[in-house]
Amino acid sequence: MTAAPTDTRHVVVIGAGIAGLAAAHRALGRGARVTVLEASDRVGGKLLPGEIAGVRVDLGAEAMLARRPEAVDLARATGLADRLRPPVTTTAAIWTRGALRPMPKGHVMGVPGTAAALSGVLSDDGLARIERDAELPRTEVGDDVAVGEYVAARLGREVVDRLVEPLLGGVYAGDAYRISMRAAVPQLFQAARGHASLTEAVRDIQARAAAATPQTGPVFMGIQGGVGSLPLAVAEAVRAGGGEVRTGNPVTELRREADTGWRIVAGDRVLHADAVVVAAPAPVAAGLLGAEAPAAAAELTAVEYASMALITLAYRRSDADRLPEGSGFLVPPVDGRTIKAATFASRKWGWIADEDPGLMVLRTSVGRYGETEILQRDDAELVAVSRDDLRAATGLDAAPVATRVTRWDDGLPQYPVGHHARVARVRDHIGKLPGLAVCGAAYDGVGVPACVASAHTAVDRVLGEPRGVEEVTAHPVPGAQGGTGE
Repeated sequence: MTAAPTDTRHVVVIGAGIAGLAAAHRALGRGARVTVLEASDRVGGKLLPGEIAGVRVDLGAEAMLARRPEAVDLARATGLADRLRPPVTTTAAIWTRGALRPMPKGHVMGVPGTAAALSGVLSDDGLARIERDAELPRTEVGDDVAVGEYVAARLGREVVDRLVEPLLGGVYAGDAYRISMRAAVPQLFQAARGHASLTEAVRDIQARAAAATPQTGPVFMGIQGGVGSLPLAVAEAVRAGGGEVRTGNPVTELRREADTGWRIVAGDRVLHADAVVVAAPAPVAAGLLGAEAPAAAAELTAVEYASMALITLAYRRSDADRLPEGSGFLVPPVDGRTIKAATFASRKWGWIADEDPGLMVLRTSVGRYGETEILQRDDAELVAVSRDDLRAATGLDAAPVATRVTRWDDGLPQYPVGHHARVARVRDHIGKLPGLAVCGAAYDGVGVPACVASAHTAVDRVLGEPRGVEEVTAHPVPGAQGGTGE
């Protein structure tokens, strides 16, 4: 690979989540001098490696969309290529109407193209309502529309409540009746603009996908030892390439220095930079941008977040022999359960099973946008309600040998109707200030690849578009496979 040209510019990245670290890696590959400042005592943000009963697990996000290349490419570039692992199984169920039922196929984020295969998930009335979609007058999506609102108008609330809501809730921990279709399901938004029938729009998406060049390889990818290994490997690669990554360094001031650059205050340290990438959550970014970009700060202040908790449980495998096959199940809120999903981690990820074949590791999640009561309960209560729901869904009645509760307060930004327009306004305001950009989950997607892509866009904005691929040089960790944080 051709070495990156030397760039004397100094880029400061504020925030060492995966977006900030990806930005640092990109800037370093462009030849810039890089400093990363992180307020907390660790890197990684919502990617967090941990362990339970001696087995390594993820305590945050556990998978990356592999059909988008950015995250997998970053893992390969930072020494993790031989630790990439696809799920052993992606067969999932939905726990609704008192039973675990196979997750229907042939849908786009829960929106079906036909009523086939939905018996049991939907009532007879719900099935009949889907069939009437083709008879309804056209429903315009306009510049944006809530997913739940539009789908309910076309196919009925049952489709939203029992299919769309649990799927969207798993990604955004949000409310389908508030979430932007344009931001969260853009392919459906575009298809709906060109079809009078929603089911026809879904079938068109599926037909186009079938006619396109087949995509080989897994849809999702994990990392042996946990996706939480990725930010550790990227941070090590940045350091190995001459960059600086400093934790425990909250930034308290960000100001322009005439027309020459930026002044950053972090504790008793003052840094001067040619360019700054703000990769912090929206409220933090708003506070930092208030002095120089007040209009952008006002927009970011309005971004709402949802909190959630992950409950990880380890059982003796012999006690968990009643678990059904598959990777786990989703739970529609309308069914009145506490958990919103359960993952059979030892079934889904072969490396977890290999680390201790005598254990079965599961995890559940609780908490959606607007829910506060459940997250006010202590850890023991969250474990208890998770066990109650697992018992009701699967018959698993044994006591776990170990438990862990991981709380993600304000962990997931919400994408309500108009989100894309808000992001455009933020970038328009910031675009008036040379050498400044933002990136992260609050903008173009909450998944790992989307965060990495937003980081690359931010760096290319502050350093200028690269003249060729050869200018971006990877910095793999010499002789290492990345860390686990243990």
